Formats: sequence, structure tokens, C-alpha cells
Amino acid sequence: MNQSELIKQLTPKEIRKALYMSQLLFFSLGIILSLFFFPSFFQWTTLFKWDIKQIILLGIAPALIIVILEIVLYAFVPKKHFDDGGMNEKVFKNTTTLQVAWIALIVAICEEILFRGFVQTIFGYIFASSLFAVIHYRYLTKPLLFILLVMISFLIGYLFEISGNLLVTISFHFVVDFLLGVYISKVAK
Repeated sequence: MNQSELIKQLTPKEIRKALYMSQLLFFSLGIILSLFFFPSFFQWTTLFKWDIKQIILLGIAPALIIVILEIVLYAFVPKKHFDDGGMNEKVFKNTTTLQVAWIALIVAICEEILFRGFVQTIFGYIFASSLFAVIHYRYLTKPLLFILLVMISFLIGYLFEISGNLLVTISFHFVVDFLLGVYISKVAK
């Protein structure tokens, strides 16, 4: 049974439960590994900087540009090139805006703590960005989706490289996932 067939058999509730479990794993790994690899927990917490200018200019503004570009692509590229086996539709279809925000926030925090807060800080930009792309394996067989994911992954990694601020990457990740999630839940057919 391929991934697409498996996704079709699962209910949206089951898919969201699996999503939350994977995010709990990412969050736990990020925190636990950081405790072992950073000299102190305090040093790790310095990756979170409440710099509103940086968050807006390096997190929110580029995320809005990415979302606009993706929505333009959705308008001109056949839907089959964006089909991830139905996963995103099952996660976001028929959800409220508040539910989309919750899902996007959980994903942004958990993935950024692991991939930028731990992996990139310890193993570097290229490794973290590549691992982030590969972890989203459902896109590997969809060239357009995979190219977009790789570009976004390296962009998020670069934003962390220049800012050293997880709040920048969490903001970026949240805005992209939230706005595209709302688009899928309300607009995409």
C-alpha cells in the first residue's frame, strides 16, 4: 500500500493525532538533545530573542512573500503538482481558523526547536536544512513540492544563520503554515 492509499484510509482526526505525536517527538528530541549538547540550558535559551524588528523583517515579511508566490503558483500550475497524497487537505480541510492557527503554531515551535535550535546550531546550516527537507518525505515524489520545500528549508536555515534567533524562524514557519493552511481550509478546491 502506498502512502496516498494509506492517507485516504485515515480520518482527518487520525492524521492530526499523528501530526501532534510527531511534533511531540520533535519537540522532545530538540529539548533533550539541547540539554546534552549545549554547555548550559541558559545558553540554549539565548536562541530566543524578542527583537520585534528582526521578527517582522526576517520572519514575517519573507513568509508573506513565500505565501503570495505559492498562491500564485496554485493559480497557474495544475493541482496534481501540489498533491501530497491528500495529507495537507486532511489536516486543514473543514477546520476553523483557530484550529489552523493552533496546528501551525505547534508545528512551527516544535520543528524549529529541533531543526534550527538543535540540529543547525550543532551540525550546521546545510545539514539541518537538508534533514528538514528529507523529513518531509511525502514531497520526495512530487518535484514541484520538493523544490519548494527545499528552497523554504534553506531559506529558514539562512534566516537563522543571519539572525541567530529562533523567534524569527518560528514566526516565518508559523506564518507560512498558517496562511497556507487557511488557504487550503477555506479557498483551495
